[in-house]
Amino acid sequence: MLALAVGVFSIITTELGIVGVLPQVAARLDVSTSTAGLLVGSFAFAVALSGPFLTLAASRIDRRVVLATTMGVFAISNAVYALSTQFELTLAFRIVPALLHPVFFSVALVAASRFGRGADATRATAQVFAGITAGFAFGVPLTSYLADHISLPAAFWFGAAVNLLGLIGILVFLPAMPPGERLSYGRQVAVLRDGRIWLTILSIVLVFAAQFSVYGYFAEYLGTVTGMDGTWISAMLLVFGITMIFGNFAFAALLRRGVARTVPLFLLLSVVGYALVFAFGAQFAPMIAVVVLWAAVHSGGLIVSQSWLSRDTADAPEFGNSLFVSFSNLGITVGTTVGGWALAALPTRALPWTGIGFALAALALVLLRLALDRRASARPTAVAARQ
Repeated sequence: MLALAVGVFSIITTELGIVGVLPQVAARLDVSTSTAGLLVGSFAFAVALSGPFLTLAASRIDRRVVLATTMGVFAISNAVYALSTQFELTLAFRIVPALLHPVFFSVALVAASRFGRGADATRATAQVFAGITAGFAFGVPLTSYLADHISLPAAFWFGAAVNLLGLIGILVFLPAMPPGERLSYGRQVAVLRDGRIWLTILSIVLVFAAQFSVYGYFAEYLGTVTGMDGTWISAMLLVFGITMIFGNFAFAALLRRGVARTVPLFLLLSVVGYALVFAFGAQFAPMIAVVVLWAAVHSGGLIVSQSWLSRDTADAPEFGNSLFVSFSNLGITVGTTVGGWALAALPTRALPWTGIGFALAALALVLLRLALDRRASARPTAVAARQ
């Protein structure tokens, strides 16, 4: 479990660590910050395209081989980031590991379930995916700290070292895991026949677009608008990640009381959060408190969206997970792209309005979906009454 958790941690650190060092990357590669944002968006777009297809293909391969190969590819990619000064080469090696990203997460989940039994399976899965939160809490800010206090290449060598640690752990501690029986492709795709699921999927795209149109330029915003230096930005990234740990549990508790009530609440809180980022962005001390609130709301995006989609994919949970990974990353692509456009065309302080716009659009789709659900549930009652 620890080996898998380290692997997940290293992937999140590679995927999102670049958020905290985007201005340094832009300077090193001699491109604008908005252009450097493509390094975040391209990773997410590759994940979005490859998710369901490569996950299905990888189900025929020994899971230990898939996990180890992914770690090796990520380690090589981080080494390229550390050595390259060419934007095109760096961009290419953002796309290559991204193709394996959704496969790793899907396979790690299957592996955790295999190692556990009953309640232990749930605990094992939780231990593995604790690496996600750890990546936000420690991997991303540590990457920023190393870039600011040592060098940008040192930050990427750290990512490569963690990848290699995950690779060694997988090779040493995981047994061979040949593929077992899997659902047919047709049975999995059947969950997409209900048109209402597409409203759910589109709302998830908009949720992640809202989040990453702003968070994707976290360092740029705090540096340019708030006037924080690299040390403060690293500290804020650490605060952001640690706050997410507690926010995740808070939203989990809300979801247990009702998914249909929690999803609209999360989106309303997101709108309020981005409004506060805009209102207090230029004020140093208040912005510290706003970052805490921002992180607490941001933490709900993953668990709330996954719970929202899982209602529609209960008959094919693995396929549902791949859909979630793909479309959430499509949202990240859209968000970072639009955020980059906003940075290029508008004052940096206006960036939170992209998050507000996406969040309101997602809220409209969620309310439409809930209205259709109520109408669908009312039909059998009306038919029974007439009979």
